Amino acid sequence: MRLQDKRALVTGGSDGIGLAIAEGFLREGADVLIVGRDAGKLEAARLKLRVHGAVETLSADLATDTGIGAVVEQVKRSGRPLDVLVNNAGVAYLVPFDSVDQAQFQHSFALNVTAAFFLTQGVLPHFGAGASVINISSYFAGKMISKRPSSLYSLSKGALNSLTRSLAFELGPRGIRVNAIAPGTVDTAMRRKTVDNLPAAAQAELRAYVDRSYPLGRIGRPDDLAGMAVYLASDEAAWTSGGIFAIDGGYTAG
Repeated sequence: MRLQDKRALVTGGSDGIGLAIAEGFLREGADVLIVGRDAGKLEAARLKLRVHGAVETLSADLATDTGIGAVVEQVKRSGRPLDVLVNNAGVAYLVPFDSVDQAQFQHSFALNVTAAFFLTQGVLPHFGAGASVINISSYFAGKMISKRPSSLYSLSKGALNSLTRSLAFELGPRGIRVNAIAPGTVDTAMRRKTVDNLPAAAQAELRAYVDRSYPLGRIGRPDDLAGMAVYLASDEAAWTSGGIFAIDGGYTAG
């Protein structure tokens, strides 16, 4: 198993991409702690995942200092080094630039950027040798879709990419690798909720856009991201750091 005896922390791990990554880690022998806000969803995830290995859950709101502190304390209490941190928790406000309000702006950065920054900082003393940090970014950091406003979301994911590259330099001398995965459109609950809020005509236009724009002919599934996350978490990626890996069905190739 590629992650045997490794300990991993996955934020936003109760559904979607985070849940798929947690399952991939467990299948490869890791012990996993998943963090999310909804205790009910976390318990459902635990019941699904426990057949694959040792899984813990923690309910915490990473948009708050208290939530970040609770996760750091849980890692500390375990008494074991942390080998993998996946900063996956996030929110997407796909609203027109002139409609973005202060609350949306602050929440977007709190969850998409600040949480990744200070959670990584908080668990830094507890990383094991050769630890791996994996940030979940988005193609929206560098590629936009016509008539789908993304100024706030793109800004936050661009900041996360910059954090990834700068931490690869700063933490590399400590033996800590930092990379990001930039998914294309993935069929998650967050994505479905966002799309469902669009007008019917915009939804139809979006479906047509996906059909003609993805070389592999479909949007992604959460488990399409798990393989890359397993690789970046494993010792196979011992010389891989500072990368922003597009896992998007070829969407950003053109």
